[in-house]
Amino acid sequence: MNSTWLILAIVLAIVAVVFFVISAKKKNAEQTPRPREDPLKFSDGSADFGPDVLGPGAIVGYGGVDYVCRGAITMRQGAYTWHEYLLEGGRGGEYLSVDYDEGQLNLSWWISRPDLDVQPAQELTVEGVRYRKVESGVGQFYSEGTTGVPESGRFEYWDMAETGGNGLLGFETFSEDSSPEPSLGWKVLPGELTVYPAPRS
Repeated sequence: MNSTWLILAIVLAIVAVVFFVISAKKKNAEQTPRPREDPLKFSDGSADFGPDVLGPGAIVGYGGVDYVCRGAITMRQGAYTWHEYLLEGGRGGEYLSVDYDEGQLNLSWWISRPDLDVQPAQELTVEGVRYRKVESGVGQFYSEGTTGVPESGRFEYWDMAETGGNGLLGFETFSEDSSPEPSLGWKVLPGELTVYPAPRS
């Protein structure tokens, strides 16, 4: 009699262990591991310059002037995306470009200069500053707010940089029948700008 109860107890113990192991494996299989995040993801200030923060209605403070963002242009070339924000409040024709390339936040302040009689080239000297071509290409753009360009379409760009300096020279075309429009710019740091987010609605 005692041996019967002993055998039954052993069988029940084995069943309990098997059930526990199966339950644990099933639970682990159902839990998809969460991908690890970069702990310094927003240490460069990129959280303040995303498209959910900047856009029509946002305020950008720079050099003691508060600029109102009137419009935004999203530009895409393959898997690469960057943004331009047209601003009002300073000299006129100013805009901020924001791109995040290989984990690096890049900000540039631009002034549209349609008065310059220059065309894209490998090297140019403008107002005493020498620039060399960095890159060029074509892509698709999408706009919102007041931008002066269509809601979407094809664009071309030609970027140049000052040799040994911080200056930038860029050309953009947003329609096939227009000439490349030049802009002069320079790189800025996130700490130089104060951003008040655009309204949600």
